[in-house]
Amino acid sequence: MKHIKLILIASTIVLFSCQIGEPAERPIHTRGEIFGTYYTVSYYCSDNKILEDQIDSLLNDFNNSMSYYVENSVISKINRNETDVMDDYFNTVLKRSLDIYEETDGAFDATVAPLVNAWGFGFENKKDMTQWKVDSIKQFIGSDKVSIEDNKVVKQDRRIKFDFNAIAKGYASDLVAQLLESEGIKSYLVDIGGDLIVGEVKPDDSKWRIALERPTEGYDAPQEYDHIVEVKNRAVATSGSYRRYYEEDGQRYSHTINPKTGYPVENNLLSVTVFADDCMSADAYATAFMVMGRDEAGNFAENRDDLDAFFIYSKNLDDYGVHATEGLEIIDVE
Repeated sequence: MKHIKLILIASTIVLFSCQIGEPAERPIHTRGEIFGTYYTVSYYCSDNKILEDQIDSLLNDFNNSMSYYVENSVISKINRNETDVMDDYFNTVLKRSLDIYEETDGAFDATVAPLVNAWGFGFENKKDMTQWKVDSIKQFIGSDKVSIEDNKVVKQDRRIKFDFNAIAKGYASDLVAQLLESEGIKSYLVDIGGDLIVGEVKPDDSKWRIALERPTEGYDAPQEYDHIVEVKNRAVATSGSYRRYYEEDGQRYSHTINPKTGYPVENNLLSVTVFADDCMSADAYATAFMVMGRDEAGNFAENRDDLDAFFIYSKNLDDYGVHATEGLEIIDVE
């Protein structure tokens, strides 16, 4: 699971109603834990709707479908070949995964779970990795070996296992946003472990401000940032290599696995933040871009009207550079 976080820049504001006599929209915040990480939801409404119970129920229901840490979840049963029947959550995520697999020429691949596990970043113990071991696992990696028929998942090889960590959390953010919209709430921010989606501007007409984290060493290092982006009606997700990795025999191994090579990615990208219309897509593209590398991913994003991206890359051991796609307006922090 990714642990790169985007930072919401909070500010104290005085809220006024749009017209005399209208009740002022007030900020409401709720926070909790899910999927082994945190979530925060902030929204504005005039009738003081408290949706904490509905949000918790939704996320727990989703977790019982999509978490391979839940023994009887849908994904756990499908991975163990105990069933081939999908629920709506699994169906939606798998369909989008297959689409993005095709779009990115396999850079995003939801069947990479056996490799993630073998390298020690999944739900099984790390294996002693050799070229022979990598090649043997790659025989049953590839979303082209998966199809959907009558709401059932069809695997060409029973050893295929799914890992939706790089897409499901984003979809969960989308679902919470849909819940808020169904309650008539238009101005909101949903953040699940750094996968964000925001709605309309705040009642004072200001956009939501998102800070882009500066690369740091180690998972517990303090968060710092040099750049801010102001957004509305947009989803944002980040993937990076500088917080989740391990070192062995002097070699650093990133948690992002290249499905084509079978090895952790080896390029100079430290992180990439993707801006998209929905968080499920932003989440998946962020991982795909880490695999593709800055040049290929940058060209991909520039040729898409629905995507923007912010890249942080290593220039040398002591310095890093940044690159934003043309449609992205970055505010530098003084």
